[in-house]
Amino acid sequence: MKAVNREILLSFWKVHILHHADSGAVHGQWILTELRRHGYDLSPGTLYPLLTRMNRLGWLNCKTAPGGGRRARKDYRLTPAGRRILALIRAQVSELYDEVVFEEEKDAAES
Repeated sequence: MKAVNREILLSFWKVHILHHADSGAVHGQWILTELRRHGYDLSPGTLYPLLTRMNRLGWLNCKTAPGGGRRARKDYRLTPAGRRILALIRAQVSELYDEVVFEEEKDAAES
């Protein structure tokens, strides 16, 4: 069950990252703190490969602080491709909410 939870949660984490990167640059430690605030418990060993993958997919642009070496802070910003993905996700989440949550609440209220 843990592997299933992780696969589903990876998608939620990506949506959060895209959402926040749409507002401005984000960096790994801030994202970890923000995701923990939402109740997600993930490690840097999970987050940083996820950010690297999102960068490789073209959803995020990564800028490394100059002169910081291997562990330099990296700021991530949403790319135009990332913005298109986020718009698609927002539409799909809205539809999913209407079907899974709203209709269920409506049916429960009518019972």
